[in-house]
Amino acid sequence: MRTAVVGHTEWVEFGRVAHVPAAGEIAHSTEAWEVPGGGGAVAAVQLARLAGSCTFFTALGDDEQGTWSRRDLRALGVRVEAASLREPTRRAFVLVDDRGERTITTFGPRLDPSGSDPLPWDELEATDAVYFTAGDAGALRAARRARVVVATGRIAGFLAQRDIRLDAIVGSGSDPAEAFDPDAFADPPGLVVRTDGARGGRYETSDGRTGTFASVALPGPVVDAYGAGDSFAAGLAFGLASEMTVYESLQLAARCGAWCVAGRGPYGSQLTAADLRR
Repeated sequence: MRTAVVGHTEWVEFGRVAHVPAAGEIAHSTEAWEVPGGGGAVAAVQLARLAGSCTFFTALGDDEQGTWSRRDLRALGVRVEAASLREPTRRAFVLVDDRGERTITTFGPRLDPSGSDPLPWDELEATDAVYFTAGDAGALRAARRARVVVATGRIAGFLAQRDIRLDAIVGSGSDPAEAFDPDAFADPPGLVVRTDGARGGRYETSDGRTGTFASVALPGPVVDAYGAGDSFAAGLAFGLASEMTVYESLQLAARCGAWCVAGRGPYGSQLTAADLRR
């Protein structure tokens, strides 16, 4: 299967603390690490681990963080096709507490790929699954050339303004930043998914079917929730492109989210093709 992600990345510094400090409080980290993160990067690595490869269409700053991001994502099995911009690569700082919950602070504007960037957009015509997290209208049109396109609800306002039909849109049912109204779309997506963490989530299709799906048991204790949502979305795109049923795709997506939560950072325990064969 050929997979791709069109979207954003950021250089993320992680710190593990007992709890997120209150105003005026000092928290001492017991562990620290850095990786390329953001919704696009996390999904690209997840798709590479499921499909064997993934091409990531993105934009990076012409700086150290951009160089590190290319290097580390390639080491994780992702083919990086990135426009090089003069703006600095976006950074983020993430605190992970003893419950595994993450608190994120970003620094600088998000760098989005553009359909006018000199990237191999034509390859998407032969791509089976694309997950879209960021980009302009040209990038979205390029993504739509793929057989299956799933997008994040975080940019629902942007997506709703484009007359481009999505196969699925997915977002957290409890995060106001990911709330969206499928009726606001000129061409409603084929599948709308709203996740609810450990409680699973619910879905509705454009032909009127509705339902819920359950979470799955974690393969180990909760370690770090960062990246679980985008791992879920990548799994959904993979399942739909594999011609699984909607429910089977959602169960695969739930496994991807659960496996991510059981590892340090977004890449410590993502689901792999080998896991699917067990």
